[in-house]
Amino acid sequence: MKVVRRRFCLALVAVAATACQSAFAQEDPAKYPAKPIHIIVGFTAGGGNDIIARVYVQKLSESLGQPVIIENKPGGGAIVATEYVAKSAPDGYTLLVGASGMAINPAVYAKLPYDSVRDFVAISELASFPLILIVNPSSPIKSVSELVAYAKANPDKTNYSSSSASFQLVTELFKQKTGAPMQVIPYKGANDSVLAVISGQVTATIADAGPALSQVLGGQARALAVASPRRMEELPDIPTLKEAGADVDAVLWSGLFAPKDTPPAIVRKLENEIIRIARLPDVVARLKPLGILPVGNSSEEFTRILAADIARWGEVAKAGNIKIAQ
Repeated sequence: MKVVRRRFCLALVAVAATACQSAFAQEDPAKYPAKPIHIIVGFTAGGGNDIIARVYVQKLSESLGQPVIIENKPGGGAIVATEYVAKSAPDGYTLLVGASGMAINPAVYAKLPYDSVRDFVAISELASFPLILIVNPSSPIKSVSELVAYAKANPDKTNYSSSSASFQLVTELFKQKTGAPMQVIPYKGANDSVLAVISGQVTATIADAGPALSQVLGGQARALAVASPRRMEELPDIPTLKEAGADVDAVLWSGLFAPKDTPPAIVRKLENEIIRIARLPDVVARLKPLGILPVGNSSEEFTRILAADIARWGEVAKAGNIKIAQ
């Protein structure tokens, strides 16, 4: 019995020593990474968040000296991917590219298998998405005020397409600020949402510049306003929603997250890399034509943005009584 107990104690000591050594290695940024890093994207390949991830991944792999591998795990408003990373080891080798849904999902889903704040470390904001309010070019609606007037005069005929809770809540905010009655029509993807406007299936949509900008520039869609604080360089004649009389200022984002308890030294190293990459001229040149603006900020600043957005969109969802069944 004494021999068994002695062996058990020695085993515990060995495990504890290994754990301490592992933790020490993880916290030394000079030794990280020592193997490939996996970045999980909760959306299909080819979408805005996936494109952003691939642009950053290429640069990360070059500078860190290890392969950085993207894994697409789409489904359920990115809930599948987010839960996967939340339950992964906090060692810096499984990371998440999370969109604004990290702040919006808590507002619209009654229950989530993760907590966007408690289960993650917000490393850095990768990019932001200017949003564009568009209608069909043959529509008689030529301004935001005309859209609002049309919706109030035709509440049963006015609708909008939405491909996610993020776009739905931004549009709900527009409705709450203007009093325009509009019914949501869900679509699977952002491209489908924009095409619904072009084909005349819906009255309008608020979409990110990725799928919308080229259609506007090509004349297949008419832009009424942008939801960002400033006008877009690509659309200098299109007013912001605030300039057009709607008190709406909304920008969606994409950011890098790690599981909670990831060593601070690893978080800091990744944060510094994202800040550096976001300012590279070729990265800016790659993303800007897509209407995507590289950001790169500190973990502290990104954490504040996340908290503020959770509070803001929670109020919008409550005011609009918006809940999504899982």
